[in-house]
Amino acid sequence: MKTLKTIDFKNKRALIRVDFNVPLDKTTYEINDDTRMRAAIPSIQYVIDQGGSVVLMSHLGRPKEGPDEKYSLNHIVDHLSKLMNKKVLFVEDCISQKAFDLSSSLPNGEILLLENLRFYKEEEKGDLSFAEKLSKHGDIYVNDAFGTAHRAHASTAIIANYFPNNKCFGFLMEAEIENIEKVLNNGEKPICAIIGGAKVSSKISIIEHLMDKVNSIIIGGGMAFTFIKAKGGEVGASLIEEDQLHKALQILEIAKEKNVKILLPIDCVIADRFDNNASKKTVDINQIPNSWMGLDISEKTIKLFNEEIMKSKTILWNGPMGVFEMDSFSFGTKSIALSLVEATKKEAFTLVGGGDSVSAINQYNLADQISYISTGGGAMLEYLEGIELPGIKAINQK
Repeated sequence: MKTLKTIDFKNKRALIRVDFNVPLDKTTYEINDDTRMRAAIPSIQYVIDQGGSVVLMSHLGRPKEGPDEKYSLNHIVDHLSKLMNKKVLFVEDCISQKAFDLSSSLPNGEILLLENLRFYKEEEKGDLSFAEKLSKHGDIYVNDAFGTAHRAHASTAIIANYFPNNKCFGFLMEAEIENIEKVLNNGEKPICAIIGGAKVSSKISIIEHLMDKVNSIIIGGGMAFTFIKAKGGEVGASLIEEDQLHKALQILEIAKEKNVKILLPIDCVIADRFDNNASKKTVDINQIPNSWMGLDISEKTIKLFNEEIMKSKTILWNGPMGVFEMDSFSFGTKSIALSLVEATKKEAFTLVGGGDSVSAINQYNLADQISYISTGGGAMLEYLEGIELPGIKAINQK
């Protein structure tokens, strides 16, 4: 793997693609969560410590028609300066003459942040000319933006062509790849995957790919009801995907053939409407009344899932067990999070990835008690599906 430590940065400019797509307050533009920024600091600091300078590029949000003040990276400059404990320079464009003048004369030890890449439509189109212009900002290209590694954008993949012998992964990308590989190919057995979320259709490919990698798969969240109905259960008004019923049965059959244990919920918390203040009760998951919907797993299921988690040495969690955003239906997701913490204490390797699962871990302040938390939602999902990510492939290619 081509990493920061394989390259000499002394007197060189490192052009680092970071993921500073952080949530901002809509009125004050203050940063609500700086996790992605903090994740990039070690790579930036390493280049500085090695005697080089750093030019940073990132996107922020989804600007539709060119420059838009609310998506300007200028909003994060002061906070980045605090994180780096030094003034970070900023330029109001990413390919203007002023930007090139600043980056070409950037002294060792200094940091320059370019304006939002997505102010140019060419970024998402993977435009060659735009990528070539961006490449002029550095002597060495470093991709440290795992969250965008599944996109073949100009700054995440195409640009690497202009650094055939001077490109590498940053520390964050290196850690993401190594930790996901621990689950997929290098994990200590037994390996358990916990897959939740709303829809089966969005997780089918992941489950199929994991069949050859894991010993057991726990299925929770709204997607579980499609499996329950496929097996003949009564699921009331719970979320199901009719067009996935046959696929759900196929997955259960494949799991049998491959000797992979599939664990489905056995009881659940149901509600008479999709509302935090709805009437609720616990029932057998196969016997949900017509007008009621399942919104969380309950005690018997939690016990079943916890026993499987505690037997496992390597555990992946992607997707909540219920509608955890509502307090009334958050118990199942929190219980699984605490099970992972307990497993980690007993020296299991635990990996949590995907927006909602990470949000849950952060909501319960458990991040420092999990082995590794992935910063990439869509990127991690595609990696788990066995798809070669453009941002990774671009660095690995000679």
